[in-house]
Amino acid sequence: MSTVGRMGSDPREADAPAGTVPAGAPGAPAGRSTTPRTEPAKRAPAKRAPRASKSPAVPAGRPAPGARSSTRASRAPRASARDRLGSPASGVLITGAASGIGRATALALVEVGRPVALWDLDAAGLEETVTLCRRRPRSVAHGSVVDVADSAAVAAAVPEAAASLGSLGGFVHAAGVSGPMSVDFIDDDLWDATLNVNVRAAAMIAKALIEPFRAAGPGSAAVLISSIEGLFGSAMLTAYCASKGGVLGVMRSIAQRFAMEGFRVNAVCPGAVATPMLAPAFELPGFRQQLEERTPLHRVATPDEIARPIRFLLSDEASFVTGAHLTIDGGLTAVTAI
Repeated sequence: MSTVGRMGSDPREADAPAGTVPAGAPGAPAGRSTTPRTEPAKRAPAKRAPRASKSPAVPAGRPAPGARSSTRASRAPRASARDRLGSPASGVLITGAASGIGRATALALVEVGRPVALWDLDAAGLEETVTLCRRRPRSVAHGSVVDVADSAAVAAAVPEAAASLGSLGGFVHAAGVSGPMSVDFIDDDLWDATLNVNVRAAAMIAKALIEPFRAAGPGSAAVLISSIEGLFGSAMLTAYCASKGGVLGVMRSIAQRFAMEGFRVNAVCPGAVATPMLAPAFELPGFRQQLEERTPLHRVATPDEIARPIRFLLSDEASFVTGAHLTIDGGLTAVTAI
């Protein structure tokens, strides 16, 4: 901003008042005035020209540097929280998208303008999710029937997903297998299916996504779905507990590796959620009621209550969050069993 000099008084004397004879004039006694002694007249301050500005000259018609515009249109619009949740705008691959948390995540992402590639083995459910996504204005959604436990199928399907969306800078591993079986009765088939889908697939898909993430650029991120059973034990869910604990281990490892590329990886640990996976347990007499009584919020979650935190972790709003897990369980694991 240019500075303007302060106005000051001129030190020069003013003219003598009318009716006085200056000392030394003809007819005046030496050293004396012809009029009675009076107070000197006050001088009017003389105006000085403003000091020259040190700022460079500004061409006519342009605002001075630092000047504020009087019109709102000239100001750059601030990014809203919604804009940030949709940034980066690269596509997101979602496994287990035919229902539950996977479907809710797809809907949450297209709501903020992110394209989605949806995988599941349930073709009918997958088609329904794609249809729901495409009902949102300007949404982009593509579905593919993919078995995530088949590493060869995954390696072939990832480039197709990237091509269908134009870029692929996000990943949500929501596909999951669960079976209520204690160690007394566990068998190879249940163990292998649970570990292959829940853990191995997460690592294999992450491996296949390195090149697409590089192409998508800064802001690429992944979220793996673990569970509170990955943090605590459950006698009737031996394979599931092992797999969800494994998801957290894989997440931390991938997060360290992907950080070298500028990518982020996190996990969420949901508690009880009203999804098709938990529906059979809710049919057991008293199970849901006991669970809700133990939960400080006294209810189970809806899938969209898990999807919104996932959307946050994928977005630029979480740009400094990696290698972390977020527990979303209504406070269930924050209290003791007594």
